[in-house]
Amino acid sequence: MEQKVKAETKEAEGKAELSRKDYMAELRKLQTELCILQEWVKETGQRIVIVFEGRDAAGKGGLIRAITERVSARVFNVVALPAPSDREKGQLYIQRYLTRFPAKGEVVIFDRSWYNRAGVEYVMGFCTEVQRDKFLRLVTAVERQLIDDGIILIKYWLEVGSAEQKRRFEARMDDPMRQWKLSAMDLPSRERWYDYSLARDKMLDATDTENSPWHIVRSDDKRRARLNCITDLLSRIPYEQVRRKKVKLPRRSDKHAYDDDATMAKRRWIAEKY
Repeated sequence: MEQKVKAETKEAEGKAELSRKDYMAELRKLQTELCILQEWVKETGQRIVIVFEGRDAAGKGGLIRAITERVSARVFNVVALPAPSDREKGQLYIQRYLTRFPAKGEVVIFDRSWYNRAGVEYVMGFCTEVQRDKFLRLVTAVERQLIDDGIILIKYWLEVGSAEQKRRFEARMDDPMRQWKLSAMDLPSRERWYDYSLARDKMLDATDTENSPWHIVRSDDKRRARLNCITDLLSRIPYEQVRRKKVKLPRRSDKHAYDDDATMAKRRWIAEKY
């Protein structure tokens, strides 16, 4: 049934189903470019912040995994903050996010960000309308300062349709390996679809600026969304391939040689069932 719904969605969009083989071939090319980008970031000391926002079940997690799968966690750092502590509630709203910003030669990816204030926090009643409006009024000035300081800031909104979100929620409910994805916020977000739509529209109207624009990713098709977003991301960073010295594997030295396999023979090896 799930495959039938996906196929009907593709037919309605006028696009054939993207096979896993074709998807993986394209993803590998893009992940190779991400590795080239990584070397450039390390070489130049560039600081990059990437923000991913969108409705629940829009595909943010899978997209972020596709970006980070082949790069170093020392360079690409994913930040997904929990609800604020009592101490953090007494800070400047954006303060706990700023502490996670990149140093030289780092990329930080926010899986949800300070824009929670404009979305889930407002819709679910965790902040007032006055607090939300104050945030929307001030955040673009903060982002302008970050950009003026040399940070590359890229913001993505993943847009998933109502029918596809419903299908994904139902799939999570039925699959033990995906049930952990259902949070206390997910099911109410389905019920409040139009409240989230209104919050999205107000956020985009207030913060989609020439200096710090939002880039919208159509995410009903997860595979195409990942490929399209990574392609767009790479196009927005002026990276170049860094020349690396040719690596030569050194010969193993026989100095201090002994039977180091024998010393391991009676260690506590795990059972090999496969």
